[in-house]
Amino acid sequence: MRLNRYLASCGLGSRRKCEALITDCRVAVNGRMAFELSTVVDPRRDKVTLDGAAVRPPAEKTYILINKPLGYLTTVSDPHGRPTVMDLLPSERGRLFPAGRLDHDTTGLLLVTDDGALAFRLTHPRYGVEKRYVAVVEGQPSRAALDALRKGILLDDGPARPAAVRVLEEGRQRSRVEITLHEGRKRQVRRMMEAVNCPVIELARVGLAFLEMESLKPGSHRKLKSSEVSRLRKLVGLYPLA
Repeated sequence: MRLNRYLASCGLGSRRKCEALITDCRVAVNGRMAFELSTVVDPRRDKVTLDGAAVRPPAEKTYILINKPLGYLTTVSDPHGRPTVMDLLPSERGRLFPAGRLDHDTTGLLLVTDDGALAFRLTHPRYGVEKRYVAVVEGQPSRAALDALRKGILLDDGPARPAAVRVLEEGRQRSRVEITLHEGRKRQVRRMMEAVNCPVIELARVGLAFLEMESLKPGSHRKLKSSEVSRLRKLVGLYPLA
């Protein structure tokens, strides 16, 4: 592995920034100053230091995508013994936690990880990560209701950002609507639809960033591919893990 890539994997910045650390004579390999940008290191054998302090990549992280079923709490544990999303995972799971939350009566995609930096950025509205939902609502949304959602409506905790909305199926009694948000406040979709007089009957999150449900059945899970992890981290301004 090239030295600049190794330094980047240790969280020291972009590869270009790490190249500057090398050319500034701040990096040593096995006690010898590294001057060449073409320097190659073996992470398993070589000792790399920055200003005399050893630098190592973070411990390997875990990333699991769950299709959350109805009735499960999005929490690590519950004092009342109610089922949580962690019950859907093997007991030898380590110290994982949900990245964000879905209400107990909402189904769909949920990421569970021990990567705190990624979890924070996926859920913070500053990073605008796309979250796509499909809602079964009462009645038939009017054009005025759809326009209001697209422009952004006022909720009791402040204005909601404009949402991308499209009607999938229309009916007098029920309709199916796809809603895409770039924030994730408590029960936000339900409150937004209530505000335009289309209460939610059923709600599922079907997309998180570029991740989709695919063939993941309710209650099942899968590990993310390394390429998916790198893409997610890059999406929110974090450096891909080596």
